[in-house]
Amino acid sequence: MIKRFYVRTSSLREGMKIDQSIKDRMDRTLIARGTYLDSFTIEGLKKRGVTGVYIQEGEEDPEPEKLESLPPVAAKNIEKLRTQDPAKVRLSESVKKRVSEGIQYLYNNSDSDQFIDTSNKITDDLMKAINDNDALAVDISALKTSDEYTFKHSVDVATLSMIIARKQGLPQEDVYQIGIAGLLHDMGKSKIPNEILNKPARLSDEEFAIMKQHSTLGFEILKDKKEFGISISLAVLQHHEKMNGKGYPFGCKAKQICPYAKILSVTDVYDALVTERPYKKSFSQRTAVEMIMSMTEELDVTAMRSFLESVILYPVDSTVKLSNGENARVVKNNKHSVLRPTVVGLTTGKVYDLTHDIDCANVIIL
Repeated sequence: MIKRFYVRTSSLREGMKIDQSIKDRMDRTLIARGTYLDSFTIEGLKKRGVTGVYIQEGEEDPEPEKLESLPPVAAKNIEKLRTQDPAKVRLSESVKKRVSEGIQYLYNNSDSDQFIDTSNKITDDLMKAINDNDALAVDISALKTSDEYTFKHSVDVATLSMIIARKQGLPQEDVYQIGIAGLLHDMGKSKIPNEILNKPARLSDEEFAIMKQHSTLGFEILKDKKEFGISISLAVLQHHEKMNGKGYPFGCKAKQICPYAKILSVTDVYDALVTERPYKKSFSQRTAVEMIMSMTEELDVTAMRSFLESVILYPVDSTVKLSNGENARVVKNNKHSVLRPTVVGLTTGKVYDLTHDIDCANVIIL
């Protein structure tokens, strides 16, 4: 049963679930309804002068049914077929706070003497989180480091890009370098006028032309920071280029685009699709993945394939609704078909191998 009550900010505790959206003066969502509060978001509420918020207790969706409560055939098939997902990258709340604060510092202090050191410290945190778990995958529903778009987007792109680089078997140094490139890929936006950057509506053609300068501006910021090397600067410059030559700033084609930028382009597009902005609704993760799969003329196919093999859309043990009306438990993901895992019907115990079984061709996850 859901309970909703008002709590003064001074009495908020980590783990409470907020039952309202917190927005800024531009009507941008800072904290989404349903977010579980941590020390960072609570402190942010206090700093903004929010005196209290509505909190929700209880869950709308029941916990996954325990095996012993399921029909015997369903429990047996779940237990027999359950295959653990690949190790996923996990960021602790303390790391999320440290990373978010570091990113905000970088975007506000691009000329600082501490710029290089801060960039390296953030990337060290992300690299450690990946290596500690020996992570080769990311649960895309769990990506979220900050409620502020620019910083969330930068860290999400960096994390996804590092996982993709690792999936491709690139050396640790390349994984690290692409992490820095992902963190800094939108650095040029710090030079875009705020009235354009923060406009709560779709940009005009003239404003969008100015916004598109951010990749060149980012390159200008980074090219003289010799500690980074040319690969990072080029990735920032080219992350909006497309394989068919229809990107910007120079309309480069496939062979002219550096390897890091090819990976950043995929993760940048994905994260932009699933993020709500004042002028557009977010796409569901499933729809965004389908859209990525359709962009073979624009995105590098190798980077796209590595992305699809790295993301987990339906984690093992999650419950999904099938198009035939049955609820099912996810028991195994297929890295070559992220949209179609193997699931077991909770009522019938039927095994639906959505990737390989031709009898399941007309069954989809809703």
